[in-house]
Amino acid sequence: MIPFDFDAAVIGLGAMGSAALAHLAARGRKVIGFEAFSPAHSLSSSHGDSRIIRLGYFEDPSYVPLLRRAYENWRALERDTGTDVLTITGVLQIGRPDSPIVSGTLASCRAYGLDHQVLDAGAMAQRYPAFALDPDEIAVFEAQGGFVRPEAAVAAHLALGRRHGAALRLATRVTALEPDDAGVTLRLGAERIRVRRVVVATGPWIAELVPALAALATPIRQVVAWYEPKDAAATALGTMPVFLRDAGLVGSFFGFPALDGAGVKVGKHAHFREAIGDPDHPNAPVNEADTALLDDFIARRLPLAAGARRDTATCRYTMLPGEDFLLDQLPGEPNIVVASPCSGHGYKFASVVGEILADLAENGATGWPIDAFSFQQLQGKQPVPAAD
Repeated sequence: MIPFDFDAAVIGLGAMGSAALAHLAARGRKVIGFEAFSPAHSLSSSHGDSRIIRLGYFEDPSYVPLLRRAYENWRALERDTGTDVLTITGVLQIGRPDSPIVSGTLASCRAYGLDHQVLDAGAMAQRYPAFALDPDEIAVFEAQGGFVRPEAAVAAHLALGRRHGAALRLATRVTALEPDDAGVTLRLGAERIRVRRVVVATGPWIAELVPALAALATPIRQVVAWYEPKDAAATALGTMPVFLRDAGLVGSFFGFPALDGAGVKVGKHAHFREAIGDPDHPNAPVNEADTALLDDFIARRLPLAAGARRDTATCRYTMLPGEDFLLDQLPGEPNIVVASPCSGHGYKFASVVGEILADLAENGATGWPIDAFSFQQLQGKQPVPAAD
């Protein structure tokens, strides 16, 4: 039998891959991580200063146990590395009472007994004047919401992995996987590395090593913008919570208080759903249609934040049918673990997803509830529509 060079390899060291590397190394496994570019690079989904975290999960109450563990793991990462990763601001989830965001948030809060408050438009005007609500809109406030700093989190997970002996290969691309009954051989040009298990967490590039996802995983372009507040006090960290806002048929928007002098950040979930052809190419630059969408939103819905637009940026979502996660062994290849868990709402889970991926790479199973995030659940589903 060909000897193993490592117990496990992690391919892709963004949000999920860096966390998986840290968990595997902390368990004493001999692990190596590969990143084709650099950590939290500009083509990735793991940059842009901030990602919302919340417990009252409108998408489905079944996510709440994972979120509780994610909070625990983020705090453990901070203690272990001395890094500031998670900031609590509270979160507002805004819309009409029957909107998916409001009704779904309330369902999660009630199912798990989560502390929350329901605020009508009048209460919002007094308590959080940065927001403009229609008379028939309400907000669900959850005190435990906040944000995670993605670049800091990736760096902290990689530092923790290194501390426990993980090897890192940056600017190194794995070009093929050759699985057999005992393990997996990684091809890196002429080089070969033999491992027992491999975790593939390559985001927009997932189909390169997992062709079964070529017709299902759709990378799309996401745009965010930062604005100079008109009222610094009303939009300051400590006064203004992070938020999600249901805009009906238009979709949903999200945003953050003014952080680190950069201004108030807003975006629309999945933006225009523009498909990315070649993920190696830079995203199309921000254009007038992009800024018009966000300028209009902030002027109407956050008027005290709607000063001059300071900056814009693009990143990527990798969307799966149903906009759920995928955390599973590749069918027929139990030594290959696949993680494509974002669909635009995954970063907050990275600390627990890393634990789950380490479980799958070690034992082929996990005690966390991930049955909904399997290849089997993807069968028969249509890809998420994306604009050309």
